[in-house]
Amino acid sequence: MGVGIAAVGMDQLIGYVTSHVGELRGNYICVSNVHTTVMAFEDEGYRAIQNGSAMSIPDGGPLSSVGRRRGFAGMERTTGPDLMLALFEGARQHPLRHYFYGSSQRTLDALSAALEADYPDVRVAGMFSPPFRELTPEEDAGHVEMMNAADPDVVWVGLGAPKQERWMAAHEGRVNALMVGVGAAFDYLAGNIRRAPAWMQRANLEWAYRLMQDPRRLAGRYASTNAKFVWHAMVRGE
Repeated sequence: MGVGIAAVGMDQLIGYVTSHVGELRGNYICVSNVHTTVMAFEDEGYRAIQNGSAMSIPDGGPLSSVGRRRGFAGMERTTGPDLMLALFEGARQHPLRHYFYGSSQRTLDALSAALEADYPDVRVAGMFSPPFRELTPEEDAGHVEMMNAADPDVVWVGLGAPKQERWMAAHEGRVNALMVGVGAAFDYLAGNIRRAPAWMQRANLEWAYRLMQDPRRLAGRYASTNAKFVWHAMVRGE
């Protein structure tokens, strides 16, 4: 469908990020699923952003399943929350500095408390909840200056797709850290949203669990994008 998805597994991804974090400064990683892939297929500008990343990892189970069918046996689902947790759990071996940009202040406060309780070794460089509106150029420059002054290794961007990918692309080379767009990961770690049970994640059914939690918002999206993905990627082999 014209979108380059990295044929990686979680162990490979973690090893790459931790060993190349310095070289990745100023670049970004997209956490891609069926929804963002279909959006990119239909929007040339958004597709260029996905393909301009350091890598777009297969957050959605169907992406890794299609990849394995096409010969990439080691391709696995690599979700944003799982990547975050893996780096937090390995904080002693890889003492990276983390910055969290996005979501509400209430969510960031809950996230900070959860990190302090569950991952005391994690080095938090900073957290910031930007206004829920378009920023002025001066405001944006101030945010970047504040972020860079905190000297993070990784900036986790929780603005939701496609806003977070557009934000990362616009700040490529300006933010002196690796940027990773993780959508609702802040809400998961803060306890605002429950993740699907492990068996549903393994069976590529986390989308169904999210649908049960928020059917009004997600039903139309899933009906449209899932059908398009099945037709184009799985039936037509694009």
